[in-house]
Amino acid sequence: MLSGLVIVDKPQGWTSHDVVGRMRRLAGTRKVGHAGTLDPMATGVLVVGINKATRLLTYIVGTSKTYTATIRLGQSTITDDAEGDVIAAVSAAAVADEAIHDGVAALTGEIQQVPSSVSAIKVNGERAYARVRSGEEVKLAARPVTIHRFEVHSINREAGGDVVDIDVTVECSSGTYIRALARDLGDGLGVGGHLTALRRTHVGPYSLDQARTLEQLAEELNVLEMSQAARALMPNRELTAEEATEISFGRRIAAGSEAGDPEAATTEHPAAAFAPDGSLVALLADSGNFAKPVLVFAPGNGASEKTAPRNGAPENVVPEDVAGGDA
Repeated sequence: MLSGLVIVDKPQGWTSHDVVGRMRRLAGTRKVGHAGTLDPMATGVLVVGINKATRLLTYIVGTSKTYTATIRLGQSTITDDAEGDVIAAVSAAAVADEAIHDGVAALTGEIQQVPSSVSAIKVNGERAYARVRSGEEVKLAARPVTIHRFEVHSINREAGGDVVDIDVTVECSSGTYIRALARDLGDGLGVGGHLTALRRTHVGPYSLDQARTLEQLAEELNVLEMSQAARALMPNRELTAEEATEISFGRRIAAGSEAGDPEAATTEHPAAAFAPDGSLVALLADSGNFAKPVLVFAPGNGASEKTAPRNGAPENVVPEDVAGGDA
């Protein structure tokens, strides 16, 4: 059974669910999911899991993301991006380059961010964007996010200077909305702002260099094998043949690191455990003097794909608050 990750270069105009549907047809299986939504306007890295690799997606969702983007100052839209109607326009001609850099610096580091009101976050069981479309005013609570890097590459003054387009790179924690950064930068400068272009270049260890377009994947389905995917994603532990056998049956083995050690594997941040032949056996968490399997991949026995309840929902992983998810 084909299992692994596919790093897709999502085209503009496609939803992440559209890509999942296409990958189901290409891979010949319904067990396909993705690890972080990109809006139709956005392009770039969308990590897709096939069959057993859908079990890895929950660990990819929380990784940091990197984007290149264009922010337009001088116009605000109802969606905080170019897909929404302009609701306010204030000339940005008087906004100096230094003020832009100061505004970017203020939005770098640990910040409190209010997601866009048309995000996919649920409010009383219903998506926020659905409530907005029905005419309801939606106010979402601020949440902590971390902007590791917010770098300005160019500042271009258009329409006689009334609008200013800024090309940037943003590296951020999961849960960050890039279009909210655009909105907040514009609001902080007193002229409003919105996102006009967005391209995701990295999701955790997976990059645009590895990504393939849907057209390329239709010609050759390039799948990152499970062991390779896990090695890049999380700490590695090499098992002896005896340890691999024990873990394959869901039994405990000696801990890789003592409990409390900063390098100890946890249920939320497990280690990938490999048999002597290099195959992925399981994901492990250290607990006291023992390491216990969080998820077992070993084939050919009753322990295959055992998992804790927190890792259910393998079919179509679509988090509500992923980085740039509704950017």
